[in-house]
Formats: sequence, C-alpha cells, structure tokens
Amino acid sequence: MKRRYTLILPLLSLVLTGCQPDSIQQNETENSINAESSIANFAKNIEVKYEIITNRSDDNCDPNVVDGLCFQAQIRLTSPVSFNDKDWKIYFSNMGPIQQESSEEFDITHVNGDMHTITPSQSYTGVIAGQTYTIPFRGAFWHLAQTDMMPNYYIVGSDQTPHVLLSTKPQQDAETGLEILPYSIPLTEQDHHFKRTEADNTQPATAIWLYKENQANYVTRDVTTSILPTPKSVIVDSTDKSLDLKSGLKINLVGISQEGIAAALSRLKLLGISQSTTGINVTIKNQPGLEGEAYELIINESEIYIEAGSDTGAFYALQSLSSLITPKSTVVPLLTVKDEPRFDFRGMHVDVSRNFKSKEFILKVLEQMAAYKLNKFHFHLADDEGWRVEISGLPELTDIGGYRCHDLTEQNCLLPQLGSGPNRDSHVNGYYTVEDYKEILAFATARHIQVIPSMDMPGHSRAAIKAMTARHNKLMSQGKTQLANQYVLHDVEDSTVYSSVQFYNDNTINACMDSSYDFIGKVVDELTNMHEQAKNKLTRYHIGADETAGAWLESTACKKLLKDNVTGIESAEDIAAYFVERVSRLLAKRGIEAAGWNDGMGHTKKERMPKVVQSNAWTPLMWGGHKAAHEQVNRGWEVVISTPETLYFDFPYEADSKERGYYWASRHINSHKVFNFMPENLPANAEFMKDREENAFVSDDTVQTNDKGEITHKPMEKGKGFVGMQGQFWSESVRSDDQASYMIFPRLYALAERAWHKADWELDYDYDGKKYSQDTSYITDEMYKNRDLDWQRFSNHIATKTLYKAELSDLYYRLPTVGAVIENGVLRANTTFVGVLIEYKDADTGWTKYTGEVEVNTPVFVRTISINGRRKGRALAVN
Repeated sequence: MKRRYTLILPLLSLVLTGCQPDSIQQNETENSINAESSIANFAKNIEVKYEIITNRSDDNCDPNVVDGLCFQAQIRLTSPVSFNDKDWKIYFSNMGPIQQESSEEFDITHVNGDMHTITPSQSYTGVIAGQTYTIPFRGAFWHLAQTDMMPNYYIVGSDQTPHVLLSTKPQQDAETGLEILPYSIPLTEQDHHFKRTEADNTQPATAIWLYKENQANYVTRDVTTSILPTPKSVIVDSTDKSLDLKSGLKINLVGISQEGIAAALSRLKLLGISQSTTGINVTIKNQPGLEGEAYELIINESEIYIEAGSDTGAFYALQSLSSLITPKSTVVPLLTVKDEPRFDFRGMHVDVSRNFKSKEFILKVLEQMAAYKLNKFHFHLADDEGWRVEISGLPELTDIGGYRCHDLTEQNCLLPQLGSGPNRDSHVNGYYTVEDYKEILAFATARHIQVIPSMDMPGHSRAAIKAMTARHNKLMSQGKTQLANQYVLHDVEDSTVYSSVQFYNDNTINACMDSSYDFIGKVVDELTNMHEQAKNKLTRYHIGADETAGAWLESTACKKLLKDNVTGIESAEDIAAYFVERVSRLLAKRGIEAAGWNDGMGHTKKERMPKVVQSNAWTPLMWGGHKAAHEQVNRGWEVVISTPETLYFDFPYEADSKERGYYWASRHINSHKVFNFMPENLPANAEFMKDREENAFVSDDTVQTNDKGEITHKPMEKGKGFVGMQGQFWSESVRSDDQASYMIFPRLYALAERAWHKADWELDYDYDGKKYSQDTSYITDEMYKNRDLDWQRFSNHIATKTLYKAELSDLYYRLPTVGAVIENGVLRANTTFVGVLIEYKDADTGWTKYTGEVEVNTPVFVRTISINGRRKGRALAVN
C-alpha cells in the first residue's frame, strides 16, 4: 500500500495544478538544460586567481588547528559573463584546511581531506560580468611554494554534472616541460611570503646565492677511473694504458647464470658495448669465499676478470664496468676493484597511491636503481587517495579505490582530492592489473631488487575503507549478508570524531574487528601469489602503521575489546599498538617479516612482536630523530634510516617558491645535501645541518633520565647499528611521470653513493654518547676538506657520465638551476654539477652557450641545458 501511494502522489499533484505530466517533464528538462548550459559557460569563462597575502601566523589563527599555524590568502573570481544561478557549488582542493573566510557573497566549507566547496551565501545576488569578487581566508600551515595550490576546481549545479573551471587547469611550461598553474599568483622573496616566522633564516636560492654556494667546489676533476657508487677499494694499475671494448665482450661464465647478469649486459649494450664472439674475453666466476653482493673486477690490457659471491655480485661488477664508460667512448682504464656494500638494505620508496604513476615510469626507476646498486624497492601502493594494485576477488579495491571522481556517495569512486578534478579518466587515476604488477616484479627480479609492497594501515586507509564499504552495500542489496560483512573495515556504530594528519575524518581501519584482519590476510595472500609467480618472493610487507589519529574511542567493537581484557590493551590508546602487533604476527605466520614507520612501530611491545622487524626511522633529526632510531636499534630491530631532512625526495631541491614539493622538514634537499649526510652517525649531522628554518640545533646522544631517575634515552648499544637507508618519494603534489622523475633524479644517485659506500670523511659513531651542535668540532677541518674533494669528484662524474647515460635511457632528470653573478659588467656562472652545460641571455642576444666569463648587458638570464639539447632547466634572473 505504501508503494502504491508514492507512485500515485506525483500524478495527483499534476492534476491539481492543471498541468499535464509530459509538458511538466518537458519544461523541467528545458530548465535543466538551460541551467547546465549556463554553468558550463561559466566554468569555461570564469577567471580564478589564488594569491598568498602572508605566511606569518597571527593571533587570529585558530589555536586548535595545527598549533595555531596559519597563512592568509584570497581567491579572486572574475567572469566576463553574468551568472545568476544560485544553485551551485565549486569544489576545490587546498593543502591545509581553510579555517575562516570573510566574504559577504560566498561561503567556504571543508568537506573532507583537502576538499572544500565555495557556495553562494545568503547575501549572494549573482555574478556581474567584469566584476571581481574576492574571498579572503585563512588556511592551516603555510603556502610557501607556487605548487602548493591545487588545480582543477570544478563547479556542479543541481544535476550534479561537474565542469572543470578552465582557468584552473594545469599547463605545461614550454621550456622545462614541467607543470605550471597559471591561476596561482607568483610569490615574492619578501619575508611575509618567503619566511613563515621572524626566526626563519632561510635564504632564497637566487642565482647570486647559488653562485656563492657552488663556487668553492666548482673544480674540474678527472673522473676516468671514477665508479659510482664508489667501491670499497680501487687500485689503478696504469695511468697511460687502457682497454678498448669497441669489439664487444665475449662472456665466459663459471658458476654464474646468464639470467642473473642479462640486465647488466643490456645496460652495457645501451652504452655501446655489445656481446660478441670476437670481443674482449670477460671471465665471470663464482667465488664462494665472497659475500653474495661482493665482487672483484680486474681490467688488464687484454681481458676482464670478475669474481663474485653470487649472480648478484657479478651483476654489480658489470654495473661498475658500465660506470667506467665515458660518453661516446669504448675505452676503460686498467684497474682492480674489490667491492662490497656498506648496507644490506639500500632502498627507494615510491608512492603511487596519491597520484598514480605509469608502469613504464616504475620500470625506469627500477632500471636506475639497479644501475647504481640499490636493492630494495618500497612500493607504496595504497593510501587515503588511492588503491593501485588489483587484488583477485576484491575488484572494488581498484574499480572504486583506484579512481577519484565526482561521486559524493563514493559508491563508484573516491571523492576528488589533491587537485585530481572530477573526471574518472584523469591521468592521476588508475591501477596496476595483476599482469602489470607481475611484470614489475619480474623486471625487479632480473635486476636483483626486492619489492616490498605497502598498503598503509590502520591510518591512511580511506581508499580501502570506502571500497569495502561499497562492496558491503552491493552484497547487502543482494541479500548476501555474510559475504557483505566479510571484509568490512569500519564500525558503523563508531561515533568517534577525529581528524587525521591529512584532515580526514574517516580514514582509519577499525582495529577491533576481525573482518579487518581477514581483509589484510586476503590482500597479503593474493600479493604472495603474485610475488611467487614473478620469482620475487614476498618476504617483507610494510604495514605503514604511522599517523593514527585518535580513532575508535566510541567504537562499539573497541569497547567490547576493552571489556574482554584482551592482552596488551588497557585503554583505547593501546589499540593502535595492538593492531600493529596482531598484523605483524599475521604476517609472521605466513613467513613474512613486518615493516613500518618508526612512530607507529614504536608504540608496540618488543615481546609481542616477531623476532625480525623492520622500522623506517623518519622522525626529523632537528626534533631528536636519532633517539627513536637508537631506541629501536636497541630493541634488536632492523632500522632503515629514512631521515626527511635529507632523504625525502618530494621536498624542493632549493628554497625557491617555483620549486615543487612539501617542506615541513626542510626547504631544500639538493644532491649535495644528500651526499653530505652521515647515515651511521645521526646526531653528529647537527655539526653542519640546520633545521627547517636554517637555524642550528643540538643533538644530545648522551644517557638521559627523567625526574624519577628513569632512563629516557641512551646511545646505541655497542656492536649494533642500522641495516640501511632509504630515499622517499611521496606524490601528493606530483601529478605526472615526468615531474616524479624530476623529483627523484639526480638525488637518487647521491642516495646510492651513501648507501653503498662509507666515505673516509664520515665521523664514526661514538657508543659512549656525545652531544653535537655547531659549537662542537668532532668533525675535523681535514674531514671537511676530504668531503669537499669527494664531492668534486662526484659532481664531475654526475655531469660528465651519469647524466649522459640518463639521457640514453630517456630519463627526465632535474637540470640544476644556475648560480651566477655580474661583476663590473662580466657574467660568471656555475652549477652544482661541474660540467653541466650553461646558457645565458642578455638584452642583446638570444640564448648563447656559456663557456667562461663574458661581458653582458643587463638584464641577464641563465639556465642549464641537457647534453642532447632537448631540455632546458628553469631560467633565473641575474641582477
């Protein structure tokens, strides 16, 4: 009866008004089309401008949000056409949540994550053609970079059809090929734009500043015998003799498989050195007395001899031979190399969850990793904004979790974030099929790289939660209740109000429900199958475990768990540790070792964790990061150094508002900074490193106690240390393969150098504990001098060898910005890599190759150019 009533009522209404259903439907359709046409026209013509007013916090910042840190900005809207519709919303992403706006005509509302809406206020009367409307607001944190602003604003009307505002679409810079955001008004170098506090001593990376930074080490060095990463021992047998490989290589294998070295031989072929039956004899022999990754390489006047502990060692020996090759030459020096790695774990982390990256990009990263002897690929495949690998039996993970689009119900895709825009076919969306993933694994296997997958949890799990919610809803509608509840990840009765670090209120897997662990087991089992088929066995899985934001407090399931007196849980605050401990044991039962970020892992109890645990130490050194790292080493865990001040490759290269990247731990991480890092003695880096505002800090590694006399910190125990180091690339603000490649390279080469080779200028760790600062001098002047000499060699090698080979691989690396000064009308220029080609342009000339000091007429611009001339670096003005 109720159903009949709801069907009849609209017809009754039509009769009472004297209208026919067909005519009403026609009028409604026409009105809808007209409104839609008006909105589409508005989206096409509206001009949006986003302008930062100041990055300095004041008393009007919300004290309850991110410690009262905020910036002031404004969005300006100007339309050449009038727009009177009042039923619309503009959706846009903003890196930090907007706290307050002061517009009479418009309201800004935070939706979730970084998504906000602009809507007409009660005072709104329509948009008048040619009139500019300004929306002042305050947002959390800062906007110090041009690329902090997110693109692809879109508007929807009553029919919910989205239209991207054309003026907010990203464009491509004609010279550099990089993404630019024309609607974002450039920031200046003035303090209120460039510096977040009065104590900030960061200097803008102008051409003049860069020139001074580069000049001391702008020295040409012969790198004929240089190998990267640097071997443990190199003895040059002759300086006036060499071996020419132009006839190719005749490979003779003894106890080494062809399959194990095939990829290294392919790289040599790329460099012009092929296999040949009439080529130089290369004997590659297994030597059981050597460790698995160790090798010896002998090049004499007539042949090459290699001994290796395994296929891997032989592979690395051939990569060292590739490193000796200079551009357009087949001649190599005569020398003897004895080599083994500094660390067992030499990793690179790549996040494809926030913004998807193509399979081809991943293969290029793996190729470069292998060429420079990195052996662990931390593959970040799932986070709040996306799930990127197909899991058999759970199609919703990728059908829904692999895409962001305008679907407010999130039953077909996730809510747009990070400037993705409303369209499902955006290039930031997507996933790897089972076959794609196996291809990536096989490619890594051939290059002796272990793939460590990561689906972050329990926080950072919104993509999985929403996908499994959609699965639940679909199966419930089919009456399949048991199946529907099998992999549910959230408690529908949980009324907890929380906000994650990325400002989501629904991104944390419920740690108190068995279905959450059933889901994890299912995912891990499917990953295991794919890894086995690709011969890249899944022996380690990265849980994530970081940044869990006060969830579960009002969860019915968690209240029950607390009531049941489950071991290890005394209060709701213990639930996060319980989750990590339980997942770690779940993995251990499958023969898989658990890994995670140090903060989340640190909450667990050692006795409730498996014997082998990996922890990525990512707490910034300026905030005492060495303490967490040392504490977890002392637990007996395998600690991998992942220090953000030097190893986060999503941060800007230089302190310049036009350089892309987040900067919460550092305004600049160039290759030189990575190279200088001492990973085995974390606190000692305080003697030359500075904090995120370029101020000195103190690292105290002595024994410390609290008021009760309890030890709160102590140095690493003698004989213990770190197992390795890892570079990190996060993709929140990186939407293209080229930009991702730009962020990773050439910094990856400095990472490889430090991970493989311990330099003689590095200060050994003091197990008795010391306090370090820029007032201490444990690093001697002689050590600094040797470091500079070592950098000069590395710098020349990168410019004259590495980048040439990168171009042969069609790698989109960053060309450095140029340092330059004009003194008495003479231009002097340099770069961080000695030998990179420089061009200049003054008032009288077009771009001209810079070969040395030259008289110029101001204004002058300088830039670098690739060896093949196809790409240009970002130009800087010289005043």
